[in-house]
Amino acid sequence: MADAFSYTFPAIRGVQAGREFYVSMCPLRLLTKLFIFDNEELVPELRAQRTLNKARVPEIARYIVDNQDSYTFSAITVSVDGDLKFEPVAGEGSASYRMGSLTVSMTSKFIVNDGQHRRAAIVQALENAPELGDETIAVVFFMDRGLKRCQQMFADLNRHAVKPSASLGVLYDHRSATANVARHLSLTSKVFKGLIESERSSLSPRSRSLFTLSALHFATTELLTEQESGDFHKASEKCIAFWEMVGEQIPEWTYVRESRMTSGDVRRDFIHSHAIVLQALGRAGRALFQLPEAERAQRVKRLRNVDWLRSNAITWEGRAMVGGSMAKSGQNITLTCNEIKRVLGLELTPEETAAEEAWAASRAPKRSRTRKTT
Repeated sequence: MADAFSYTFPAIRGVQAGREFYVSMCPLRLLTKLFIFDNEELVPELRAQRTLNKARVPEIARYIVDNQDSYTFSAITVSVDGDLKFEPVAGEGSASYRMGSLTVSMTSKFIVNDGQHRRAAIVQALENAPELGDETIAVVFFMDRGLKRCQQMFADLNRHAVKPSASLGVLYDHRSATANVARHLSLTSKVFKGLIESERSSLSPRSRSLFTLSALHFATTELLTEQESGDFHKASEKCIAFWEMVGEQIPEWTYVRESRMTSGDVRRDFIHSHAIVLQALGRAGRALFQLPEAERAQRVKRLRNVDWLRSNAITWEGRAMVGGSMAKSGQNITLTCNEIKRVLGLELTPEETAAEEAWAASRAPKRSRTRKTT
């Protein structure tokens, strides 16, 4: 009989909300055999967790394979629909009373409450790196107390989950070449030093910072080619050279460093320190660096003649702004870059040309239609 067979896990017993739970380690190669998902064809009301976002899985799998010596995963949480039996290695009152063996019937069903994307990514990663199969991941076991309880567990586990800000992600990401360059710029460039908010991705009106680290990172990614970003020293030199040229053409940035203007006033009245414009400047800078150095230095001086005021709606509404507020979409970045390229005398790519034509068509006055009379 199947009930005569069981899984045994070394485990530590704990108590939450008056109920026991168990923490163990599971070899990665066993994840696909032990832990399953709900039937994704069921309506949400009859499932215990969200459907698997398959687009996320390959990215997580690549992270594991590309960082086999440094990847990090938190525990997977599962509910066990079946018999559980915990046998401590020592009697009650002993220091080892909470350590022991967790026995689970093979007829039990394991439902992943938290970590379904990690599990799917690990399974996919093992196809390319089977040697990782003997490594382990922490698993937290709860007794399954029905669909309602599983759904509540999912809600509770995700209730207070807050994704870190993009700036903090850049600050702590030492694998990304462009993140390394952006951090270096924030600490050494005379344009950005002392003016970067490295923890938050938005700035309050009273903030002394003029830029966010995430905005600088996005701009750095646009400026550098993938090949350039791989060489930290050359990438840093290029970025410093470019942003110092640009900084010389935007006097408000200097005024903030010299305490002649506040960061809040500049961000309120001008668009040039906002993420979308920095990113557009970086993208235009990549094209600018295809010119000879002397010509590049002359072209960039044209930025001094740009009217960066928010009140300049004729230029920026529909490009960097929508309804008077700073925009964030990829299309707006492209349209802002197009205007900067026009000022610098740079050619647009086919994609940028198409976006410009679509924008111009949307702003063209509609012809009035007259009905013919007979």
